[in-house]
Amino acid sequence: MTNIITEENQAAEGQPAAKRRVLANKGDVFASFDVNDFAVPGGRDEEWRFAPLRRLNGLHDGTAAEPVASSYAFDGVEANDSVTVTEVDRGSELLGRAGTPVDIVAARAFSTFDKAQVLTFAKDSVSKDPVTVTVTGPGDDQVAYGHLVIDVQANAEAVVVLDYRGTGTFADNVEFVLGDGSRLAVVTLTNWDEGAVHLSAHHAAVGRDATLRHSLATFGGSVVRVVPRVKFTAPGGDAELLGVYFADAGQYFEQRLLVDHAVPNCRSNVMYKGALQGDPSSKLDARTAWVGDVLIRAEAEGTDTYELNRNLVLTEGARADSVPNLEIETGEIQGAGHAATVGRFDDEQLFYLLSRGIPEDVARRLVVRGFFNEVINLIPVEAIRDRLESLIDEELNTAGI
Repeated sequence: MTNIITEENQAAEGQPAAKRRVLANKGDVFASFDVNDFAVPGGRDEEWRFAPLRRLNGLHDGTAAEPVASSYAFDGVEANDSVTVTEVDRGSELLGRAGTPVDIVAARAFSTFDKAQVLTFAKDSVSKDPVTVTVTGPGDDQVAYGHLVIDVQANAEAVVVLDYRGTGTFADNVEFVLGDGSRLAVVTLTNWDEGAVHLSAHHAAVGRDATLRHSLATFGGSVVRVVPRVKFTAPGGDAELLGVYFADAGQYFEQRLLVDHAVPNCRSNVMYKGALQGDPSSKLDARTAWVGDVLIRAEAEGTDTYELNRNLVLTEGARADSVPNLEIETGEIQGAGHAATVGRFDDEQLFYLLSRGIPEDVARRLVVRGFFNEVINLIPVEAIRDRLESLIDEELNTAGI
């Protein structure tokens, strides 16, 4: 299940395959299901240059502890005949349809998981109530690997919540397979306990006239790195990627996205917002990194895309890196753009509230809530919206805001 490397791009024998490739564009990266095809990453590697490699508990270099079984629980499946959960082995043809691992941790997760879970929504079915998939960490000093496929067949509609909780070290691949005319809204909540390390690769294949609403909320854990990759397989696809994150002192959160427009007349919209609060009295910074890649290939005429990342730095001892990238290989598009900012409170908003007699601490809370609400209000599950607002309030209480 290894992608072929062309002979003219190979270097000397004995070099890992990931080192032999001359990239044509952002989407032309080496991919393999075999962990042995990847070199151990270093701090100078572009895709790992922000990540704290020493804090990954050996997920990147093979020194991680022997894994234990992963823990998946499904809620909202039993009463719905059109929704099924199947447990399959690594060689199943149901796996690998949405994408192939492009980094060593994702490949290690695929090479190591025990059983994969396949959540299927039958053709033409409509599931209005969310199906919740709870993934529980393996526990302190424990390591686990997982694989989940969410298969939304032709013309089906589904809502899924992925809820990561607990502690330990966990790496997984999540596949979203959207059939023609299907609609999937998925919300991923990574609210791990303190000390957890989670590296996750999300692979989405969006069919003809299919719609994906992908939301990611990151609040807990020591190191959380999520890599969503979306590819359109036929015209008419629509993908919206939303994200919110709030990092405290000692936390590192990274999102590294690719939206690959390889076919005509598809739309994508990316909007991520994050806040950071450090602890100037300690040596532990709050760190986030957001890398957003959008590729419009030569054959993707009629593309309409935009990506946005905003970061709000609340205290000293916090650093946010934001890197939007837009690569266009054709001029025959509807529109394309990107924007990114890292800054402190909006002084004009704060002054306006203060001038209306609102106390400064209340005004600061209102500014932060308003900053996030633009994204949160677009999340389709009311219970998740309420939960995120509560998490933001808890973070503000911790900061004394």
